[in-house]
Amino acid sequence: MPNKQQLLTWVGVTLRESAWAPLSVVAIYLIGLLFHLYDLFPALDVPTHFLGGVAITYLYRSAIKNSQRFAGDVPFGIQVLFAFTCTGTTTVLWEFYENILDYFLGTHMVLGLTDTLKDMFLGLLGALVLSVFYRRR
Repeated sequence: MPNKQQLLTWVGVTLRESAWAPLSVVAIYLIGLLFHLYDLFPALDVPTHFLGGVAITYLYRSAIKNSQRFAGDVPFGIQVLFAFTCTGTTTVLWEFYENILDYFLGTHMVLGLTDTLKDMFLGLLGALVLSVFYRRR
């Protein structure tokens, strides 16, 4: 069982190494919302969700890799698979977030079931692309 200091070190190292990736995508997303870029250029939604999948997979993979300091050795294939499945869960939760905002705040982020499925597919595709390109170092 890891102690509190080990957990804080793990979180700190993971955030320092890889939190920039999903935070960058969220910043791009917020800038797009602020300037109504997704209304002006609806196709921007495609790279945003794809890059979101790449970025969140990178964060999860870094967290899993760094956890080996106190959790023991995790085989490389399991690391990649777990990061991919965590990204899948994140894409589902992100689509819930969009639907909840549409329902409670009257936003129009979701354009229907096809849009939601496309967004989830693009996030998973980004995760798959990064997972395929991971190489054991």
